[in-house]
Amino acid sequence: MMNSSLLTTGCRLGPSCFSLLNRVAAHRTAATVTSAPVTSESRGNEQSSRPQGTKDTEKKIKSARVSDSFVLNLYRGNFHPNELFPYPNVLNEEQKENIKMLIDPIWKFFEEKNDSVKNDINEKIPEETMNGLKEQGAFGIQVPVEYGGLGLNNTQAARLYEIVTSHDLAVSICLGAHQSIGFKGILLFGTEAQKQKYLPKVASGEYMAAFALTEPTTGSDAASIKTKAELSADGKYYVLNGSKIWISNGGFAEVFTVFAQVPSVDDKTGQVQNKMTAFIVERKFGGLTSGPPEKKMGIKASNTTEIFFEDCKVPVENVLGGVGNGFKVAMNILNNGRFGMVAGLSGTMKMAIRKSIDFAKNRRQFGRTIDTYGNIQEKLVRMETRQYITESLGFLLAQNMDRGSTEYQCEAAIGKIFASESAWFVLDEAIQIHGGMGFMRATGLERVVRDLRIFRIFEGANDILRLFVGFTGLQYVGTHLRELQNAVKSFNLNAIVGEGSKRLRRNIGMSSGPNINEFIHPSLHPCGLLLSKSIDRFGSTIEQILIKHGKSIRDEQFIVHRIGEMTIDLFTMAAALSRCTQSFKLQSPTAVHESNLVRIWCEEAHDRINNTIDTIQNPAFTARTKLMTEIAREMVDKESTVPVHPLGF
Repeated sequence: MMNSSLLTTGCRLGPSCFSLLNRVAAHRTAATVTSAPVTSESRGNEQSSRPQGTKDTEKKIKSARVSDSFVLNLYRGNFHPNELFPYPNVLNEEQKENIKMLIDPIWKFFEEKNDSVKNDINEKIPEETMNGLKEQGAFGIQVPVEYGGLGLNNTQAARLYEIVTSHDLAVSICLGAHQSIGFKGILLFGTEAQKQKYLPKVASGEYMAAFALTEPTTGSDAASIKTKAELSADGKYYVLNGSKIWISNGGFAEVFTVFAQVPSVDDKTGQVQNKMTAFIVERKFGGLTSGPPEKKMGIKASNTTEIFFEDCKVPVENVLGGVGNGFKVAMNILNNGRFGMVAGLSGTMKMAIRKSIDFAKNRRQFGRTIDTYGNIQEKLVRMETRQYITESLGFLLAQNMDRGSTEYQCEAAIGKIFASESAWFVLDEAIQIHGGMGFMRATGLERVVRDLRIFRIFEGANDILRLFVGFTGLQYVGTHLRELQNAVKSFNLNAIVGEGSKRLRRNIGMSSGPNINEFIHPSLHPCGLLLSKSIDRFGSTIEQILIKHGKSIRDEQFIVHRIGEMTIDLFTMAAALSRCTQSFKLQSPTAVHESNLVRIWCEEAHDRINNTIDTIQNPAFTARTKLMTEIAREMVDKESTVPVHPLGF
């Protein structure tokens, strides 16, 4: 009876469903809906989704690209488990033993040989530390053995980054600038000749490397760089002119990955166009100089300088990744290196938590140790929860990369956002637990807080990355809505029924979201249900937003920022559930403890998502954002705060 009743209801609602589908499909977004990068795939989708006429249209229409990204599929209200469930476990026994043998020596080195306080005061990493790192092989962690490196995969490297970053963030910056981004482009895009020439020297630490992208007028808008690279008359080299700022290792690096614009004449129009291109530049080429070390708030021991190019001649064989592929090279380098930051910062948090616990259980106030007070207990639990999820994200990302995942740009961006903001939260709370002692240099926390502040800015400012995640997800949905438009026009019954039934279930209140509980441990099923409901409502909301705003959504940063926030909550919920399920499967003694952390996070994340959706759907929110725009303009016009002082002068 229920089936037949629903079928009858569906038939009655048929015209309205078709009307809804046409309305949805009419709001085409796709590649131009956002400022997210336009890829060759998106261009292909844009061409293939144009109306082909009515005759045999269904056969001619190409399906929109289906992504393996868990995050992108959230935007369609879908649960795509392939890269999350089960939680990956890529290391074999030999690989585990190899990394275990490296952990103790690295830990001992930082405990006994490196003085992070002294480094901070002197604003320099001493030669003894640099030489010790060379002896450990720390400058070539992921360089293949045949080129003189340790040959570790991403997962093994992440485990070492945890140790380094828990001890000295400035040293971790030096190592990261060298190998996570400095010569990473050679590993990813280098020719065999380039690898043979440079990798042995950078792996040994004979050559230090740096990544040179940011310019005085170019920050997050990487494609707008001004540095020029003009081909010489004989075609043998490019001549670089321009400057870069805030380059880590810039004062002593011998090898730079540099990004510049190559002027090229378009064959069709005859006009000169700039093609962003990556180059491998050696200091010894000449025409490359460094400014003095910058005076910084934190990571003082790391070397940060401006670098200048004045008629710097770079051989044509040092083009990296091909002329015109510079943006692709830069984004791949940054995406590929973010797992190290995420894993590393989980180590920083763990250090701060250990210090906080030690202090709290020994500090007595009002006749009790402060660890027995609810206020301190909540702080400790929230600190551990964020550390647990950051660690889950870092090793999820690293292991997915090791098993061949290629579409992880949104997941990597979320990891970077969450890790950097969680580390800031954890260190701030650690200082609060310590009270006045936390403010003192001797406790060892104030330096870490200063060091941490840059992580929310560099290698992709968190504000921009939130928008990037939101816009990329919206773009992905746009391609599928456009496919649906074509299906409606050609009366593709399968597509229409599939989409229509999904909307019908939502409209009559029968949609409970995707079935997640079949992938997670039974004790986590209540959390799985919360995630399922959140995904379903999120997907529906995204569609409604695109229907309402269409292409103008790219100008609605108030909304897209909040979409990014919800995406972070959804992904972190799923990652935590996946890792905790693995702990139960492996019969880990901490599985129940982990499940309690996950429960708190999922319940609160579910509430945040619902509250955010309610907010952005409320007309009062739109009115407030317009008011904020007006107020901000008044402030900018006055170049100060606007209200008159309460004393009148």
